[in-house]
Formats: sequence, structure tokens, C-alpha cells
Amino acid sequence: MGSHHDQKKQSGSSSSSLMEEDHGDGGKIRKMKNRGSLEDEDHGDSERRRPQGEGEEGEDLGESSSISLSGLSKIVLPPLGASGQIYQNPQVSRGWIISPMNSRYRCWETFMVLLVAYVAWVYPFEIAFLKSAPAPSKRLYVADTVVDLFFAVDIVLTFFLAYFDSRTQLLVRDPRKIATRYLSTWFIMDVASTIPFDSLGYLFTGKPQLGISYSLLGLLRFWRLRRVKQFFTRLEKDIRFSYFWVRCARLLAVTLFLVHSAGCLYYLLADLYPHQGKTWVGSLIPNFRETSVWVRYIAAMYWSITTMTTVGYGDLHAVNTMEMIFIIFYMLFNLGLTAYIIGNMTNLVVEGTRRTMEFRNSIEAASNFVGRNRLPPRLKEQILAYMCLKFKAESLNQHQLMEQLPKSICKSICQRLFLPTAERVYLFKGVSREILLHLVAKMKAEYIPPREDVIMQNEAPDDLYIIVSGEVEIIDCDLDKELVVGSLQCGEMFGEVGALCCRPQSFTFRARTITQLLRLKTSALIEAMHSRQEDYVAIIKNFLQHHRKIRDLKIGDFLFEGGEEEVDRNMDFNMLSVASTGNAAFLEELLKARFDPDIGDSKGRTPLVC
Repeated sequence: MGSHHDQKKQSGSSSSSLMEEDHGDGGKIRKMKNRGSLEDEDHGDSERRRPQGEGEEGEDLGESSSISLSGLSKIVLPPLGASGQIYQNPQVSRGWIISPMNSRYRCWETFMVLLVAYVAWVYPFEIAFLKSAPAPSKRLYVADTVVDLFFAVDIVLTFFLAYFDSRTQLLVRDPRKIATRYLSTWFIMDVASTIPFDSLGYLFTGKPQLGISYSLLGLLRFWRLRRVKQFFTRLEKDIRFSYFWVRCARLLAVTLFLVHSAGCLYYLLADLYPHQGKTWVGSLIPNFRETSVWVRYIAAMYWSITTMTTVGYGDLHAVNTMEMIFIIFYMLFNLGLTAYIIGNMTNLVVEGTRRTMEFRNSIEAASNFVGRNRLPPRLKEQILAYMCLKFKAESLNQHQLMEQLPKSICKSICQRLFLPTAERVYLFKGVSREILLHLVAKMKAEYIPPREDVIMQNEAPDDLYIIVSGEVEIIDCDLDKELVVGSLQCGEMFGEVGALCCRPQSFTFRARTITQLLRLKTSALIEAMHSRQEDYVAIIKNFLQHHRKIRDLKIGDFLFEGGEEEVDRNMDFNMLSVASTGNAAFLEELLKARFDPDIGDSKGRTPLVC
């Protein structure tokens, strides 16, 4: 069933736009003598020349099957104008030089982070609870030695690790520059954090139990914690992982490390104090050094957590002056830590509910507006339906995404989504694929809530619509009366009569259900028709054949009976009917489609002399 006359949607109509129409100069069809020029125009952007020397990462992400999600986080943009001799693929290692983006090196970095986590937990525990043991643990000594060896290997690898110059953003692979940079920056601290001071002290003194000074030198191992920060920063930018959970894991890791370190240090103060009973743990557990190490550790963690959370039950409290001083600084530090954690968690939670709060506020404001201005219930329903649909459409983030993508990718997306629907529309039957691809790239998808007017009667014919899903009613409005004269289903279109005949729309088109439409500007359709004569004729013939008998055209009753050949013979004859009604705009379109103006009727009248 054909669509009847339509109108353009008003600028204030409540449709939520998903995809923006491209008005760029490169997207317009140019009139060229060569028919192949149109195809070149449609595919010119997708065949855009690649920058020289861009290599693997310069390929189109939409067409390259070799780019994975893990590779997207490793993409590094080359400087403007960088040639292939200057810019090289940063993901490829060359010779002995290791790329920081190399997958194997990334695995090594992850392994080193695990070793740092081991050191961050074991070393404070070892200093606080195991130094006073009668015999050191051999297993722990071997494990610490192996970990130190891995960090020593990492120092050697760093001399062969390429780096990005902060000024030019180019990957530096020169071994001399790499070594000079490392020696002048982190080399000394990396070596200091790797030296086993306890083993060296035993080697020189022959004593397995050394003073606290050697243990404090071992705190330089915490320098390796910067690797954990770099690791979480990298994960936050990796699209394979949820940013929310990565951020929560980072905050949890910081909290657990500080709780563990503070508890171990607080117990160490009690263990070093000369009077065992005048300590926080001694007042609760006499002869605490003889109890199980895990009992002491749990007591220390219990104190640390209750103090950090500012609960402070009072069962474990400072007894001597050193403990009081330590608690003062610990609580002052907790003020900043608590603010940091609460601030980050608040941002994560509020960001997830911000749009919902804005939506509810807008609904409340709309309800107040309707009540204050005494608008009818139908308008209230339309306003609220529009705002609900807009909120759901915006939550999909499709409109913002399409705006960020380049023109070639947008065209590919439109062709993938809209081309099958456009090919089923009667107006485009027999039209060349080049014209269809161009028109599809100009289409804009919209969601329309129920009972909303898409086109209003007597509007200017600025747009035509294709129904993707849903149902649209055709309504004839006569003063205050509305008469439903028909309905349109999926795959049909409306608005083309007013667009091609250049006259106001004769009916109101109203969405009956939630409807998805493809909107096409009338100017874009006319421009595409004029670019190729064969397609121009095909569209006009499709239009006339589809509307065999429509009085609203004001061009008389033309009824095509019989087969396709009879229809084609009668096409020229109907120019006389169009001319007799005075529809000059549509008559001009028929003349442009090369219909014969000299064919007359039985009385000898022709379109030129009627």
C-alpha cells in the first residue's frame, strides 16, 4: 500500500536523534559526465591515503582483522608529518632493543608487579614479626633472594628498553641514549632497592641477627611500588577491563597496603620497647613475644583497621609516649587517605547515577510546566513520552559516538544498518547502487514515541521518512476533527509526495507505537536524482506507478491498468493531466525525467498547449 501525502517534522518535534546527517563537501554528489565519478565520490573517503611509514597501526581499525582489543591500548600516534624513516612501529622490537609496547615485555611487567606485591606484604611482616625469632626462616630467605635476582635481571633489561622522548613523542632505540637516560634517572634507586643488605651484613659480620639499621635500609625496596602505580594506570586505559572495577581494585590495594604497613610498624614499636608490659599489646597479652606470630599479627591488623576507620573501640590503645606519637601522625595521615578514598568512590558512584538524577529532575520540571500552564493531557503525555525516549536513546550513547567517528566509518555504519531497508522501499526500485549508498549515508535514524506527530498537515515538504519498525497513522485534520484514513507499516515511506510535488503536506502522520524512522532531507534526494538521469527517470516512474490513483496529488485521476509496458506508454500521457491541474513544480520534474511533452489526447491537446 502506498504512502499518502506527508509533511516535514517541525524543529520542536520530540524525536531523539541517533545519527547526524553529514553535510560535508566531500559527502555531496557532484555532477560529472563520467558515471563512475559517483562511485569514486562515495568511496573516496574510505580509500583515503595512509600516512607514510605509519605501518601496522596505520591501518583502518574497521577493516583490519589483525588489530585486537589488547592492541588498541598500545596504539601510539606518530607526530604530525613524521615519515617512515623517522617513525617506526613502537610495538615491534628490533635486534637487542625491546619495545615497551611489546606483548612479551608487558607480560614481564605484570610478573614484576606480582613480585612487588609479594615484597610489599612480606618485608614489613618480616621486619616486625620475624626478626626477633631465634632462627631466621630459610624458605623466606631463599624466596627473598630469588625475588631480588628477578629485579636484578629487570635492571639489565632496562638498558635495552626503548623509551618515548617526552618532547618529540618518538620511540628512541639508540642503545647509547637509552643507557645514558637510565643511568641519569632511575638506575641508582633501582640498584639500591635490589641490594640484599641483610645478606651483605651477614657476609661481613657473620651474624644472622643484625640491627634495625640494616632492616631500615631494606625499606628502599618500597621504591618498586611505582611499578604498581604504572600498572594500574595502564589497566585504566585498557578497554578490555572495566574502569570501575580497576579503580576499585586500585583503591583496595592502597588501603590494604597502608593498613598492613601501619599494623606492622605499630607492633615493631612495641617489640623494640624495653618494658614489655608497658606497650599496647603487652597490656593486653603479657609475654606476647611467646605467643603465636599470627595472633600478634591479627591483633596489629585489628588495631590498624579500627584506627583507620576512626572507630577506636579503646581496647587497644597507646601506653607509652612513642606509641602516642605514632598514633598522632597515623591519624593525621588517615584524614588525607580517607578523603582520597571517599572522594574517588563518590565520583565512581555519582557518575553512574548522575544521568538518572538529571532525568528525574527534568521529568519533574516538565510536570510542573504542564500544570502551571494548564496544558491538555495529550500534550502532557507527548512531552513525558518524548523525554523518556530521549533519556533511553542518550543512554545508548549512539549519537555522541557517531559524531566522534570519521566520515568513512560513519558511511560504512549507515550502509550496514540502513541499506537493506532502503532497498525494499518502492521509490528506490531499480535505482543504481551508487545513488543508494549516497542516500543511505545522508539518512538519519530517529525514535518517535507513541502519539507524536511526525509530520503535521500543511507543513513544508522538507523531509521524507522510511519506517524501520513500528506503525504510523495517516490522519486527515479538518478543524477540530481528526479522521484516520490509513496506516503505514515497516518498509513503507511517507513524505515523498509533498517532496516530489513541491507542495505542503496534505495529511498528518502520527506514530501509533514506538517507531524507528529514517529521515532523509528532500534536498538530498533531489540532488541525488539530478546527478544521474537514469536514476532520475527510475524514481519518477516508481513514484507514478505506486500512486496510480491519488486524488490528493491534484493532477487528476490517472489509472494504469495492465502490464508494465502499458504503464510506460501512459506515463507521457499523464503529463497532460498534471499540466491541466496547474502543478508546475511536478510538471517540471516530469520534463526533467524526459517525458514526452508532445503526446496529446484524442482532442489534440498536449501539455504545452492545454
